[in-house]
Amino acid sequence: MSKVELFENERASGYDQFVEAWIPNYRYFLDFLPKLFWDSDPSEILVVGCGTGNEIQQLVAKEKKWNVTGIDPSPEMIQQARQKLEGYTNVRLIEALVSDLEVDRKYDAATLLLVLHFLEDNGSKLELLKQIGDRLISGALFVMLDITGDERMIRENLKILRLLLPDDITEEQIDHRLNRIQKELLHVPEDRLAALCVEAGFEAPVRFFQSAIYMGWMTRKK
Repeated sequence: MSKVELFENERASGYDQFVEAWIPNYRYFLDFLPKLFWDSDPSEILVVGCGTGNEIQQLVAKEKKWNVTGIDPSPEMIQQARQKLEGYTNVRLIEALVSDLEVDRKYDAATLLLVLHFLEDNGSKLELLKQIGDRLISGALFVMLDITGDERMIRENLKILRLLLPDDITEEQIDHRLNRIQKELLHVPEDRLAALCVEAGFEAPVRFFQSAIYMGWMTRKK
C-alpha cells in the first residue's frame, strides 16, 4: 500500500479549524450524516480515518445508541478524538490501520470521509475499499466523502471553491492550498471511484452531496 498520510503537529492540532474553513458546508454535511443511517439503524458503525472524531461526535449525539468504532493511524488525531468523546461508553477508538482490525468482527455500516485522495490509484485505493468491505456484513451502508473529479472538473470547481472561502484566508494561503489540491492530491474521476467500489464488492455508489470539489457518496456492501 502507499505510504499512509499521517496528520501530526500543527496539521493535527489545527485540523478542526482547517476543515471548517476549507470545506464549504462541512458542518451541514456532518449535521445530516446521522440521518443517512436512520432507516437501516445499524448497531455497529466503523468510522475509517476518524481523525479528531467529528463524525463520531455527530453519530453518538443523537438518540440512537449506535456502537461506533473509530480507527486512525495518527496518534495525535486519536488523542484529540479521545478528549472530544470522553464519557461515551459506546465509542471505541483505535490507533491503527483498517488492515489491523480483526476480520471476524463485522460491522453493519461504515464511513470513509476525506481519506481516499491521499492514496494512489495503483491498487492502494482499491485495497483500502476491499479491507473495509471485508469487515462489513452484506447490505451494510457505506458513506464516503472525498475530493472527486476529472482534471477539468477539479480545475473548474477549484475556481468555485476560491469564491466560497472565508475572507480571513490570505491569497497566498489560497494559492498554495489550491495548487496542492490540483497537483499533489490523488483524486480520481467519478466513474473511476464508482468502478473501484464495484470491484471492491460494493454496489455502484450514488452521489448525494457536492460542495465544489467535495462529493459525498452512498453505497452498500453486496
